[in-house]
Amino acid sequence: MRTWKHMALAAALTLGFACGSQAVRAESDTILIGEINSYKALPANMHGYKRGWELAQEEINKSGGVLGKQLKTIFRDDNANAGEGVRIAEELISRENVDILSGVTLSHVGVAIADFAKQRERFFLASGPLSDKVIWQDGNRYTYRLRYGTHQLAASVAPSAAKLNKKRWALIYPNYEYGQAAVAAFKSELKKLQPDVEFVAEQAPPFGKLDAGPVVQALEDAKPDAIFSVLFGPDLTKFAREGKTRGLFKDREVVSLLTGEPEYLDPLRGDAPDGWIVTGYPFTNIDTPEHQAFLKAYEAKYKEPPRLNSVVGYATVKALAAGIEKAGSTDTEALIKAFKGLEYETPFGKHVFRDIDNQSTFGLHVGRLAVKDGKGIMPEGEYLDGGQLLPSDEEVKALRKAD
Repeated sequence: MRTWKHMALAAALTLGFACGSQAVRAESDTILIGEINSYKALPANMHGYKRGWELAQEEINKSGGVLGKQLKTIFRDDNANAGEGVRIAEELISRENVDILSGVTLSHVGVAIADFAKQRERFFLASGPLSDKVIWQDGNRYTYRLRYGTHQLAASVAPSAAKLNKKRWALIYPNYEYGQAAVAAFKSELKKLQPDVEFVAEQAPPFGKLDAGPVVQALEDAKPDAIFSVLFGPDLTKFAREGKTRGLFKDREVVSLLTGEPEYLDPLRGDAPDGWIVTGYPFTNIDTPEHQAFLKAYEAKYKEPPRLNSVVGYATVKALAAGIEKAGSTDTEALIKAFKGLEYETPFGKHVFRDIDNQSTFGLHVGRLAVKDGKGIMPEGEYLDGGQLLPSDEEVKALRKAD
């Protein structure tokens, strides 16, 4: 039977090991980043993301690192599960003694780890969860986000949707945080521009479990003038193919978030939709010096073109390096202060983390799809600064409960 003395000794030994490990980390010549993401659940996304991340890390380390130290990353899989993501975050801090937490793509995981960062008082740079709860309703001083969110996505396509002058809209989205938030934002933004718009049908299948036949038939039965889609991954592929087969898209406009990203467009091959208004990544037609340098380096290293998530992974590491350099350390409070108003470089140009909500001004492209040589492409797109797509400061203050 263990006495309190035995337990006290065990606790002291544990504390001693932890403190000793932290001391080793403090004296190390590396800065250790703990990166959490859905590698198994979203392989098409994560393939390019990790390559973009490693390219940026390699470039930084070859140029001398940050604060004279080399960047090193431990990549861990959250299995698309919020609880697993939090468990891994705790393990990265307690066992691996990482200096910084970063990553996440799926929204529900991002919200959970943002709350974990608050509870543990550790800095967390969220790469790409799209739910705005990460920075607004559930935001906190420890959490920053690099990629744009559902409000910015909806605001980017709403003007194009309004110009179509279609009154009856049908909606289809995955029934979890991202899909629900994106649809709510689109409704709100389109109503502002077109007050008489009607939403005549909604289909919200579980994420990853779309039964395309009945869903497509239900949308056709509603006789909408246009369709707004928030589907992605295999759900998008099923929907696009079944909709094409059944004639759902014939003489009917479609506005679809994310569909112009190569991660989602390439799997469609010849079934890619023609003429949809989408957000995406027209990488062959972005001729800025920053993007051309990134494209050349990426293709030289990997012998393949980048994906949008390649840009996100690359930009996340660049932002971390800039923030650590400005902070002069990886201390949480120093990082929080440094990231306020931090400028950092990306393949899309220079961006800033806003003081008011810790959101980056990382932007996005909007354009129409086309089919060429039996393959879907996004031939061009208008680049929209992410900072111009956000609500007013008054609205953000009302939404954000943090700090």
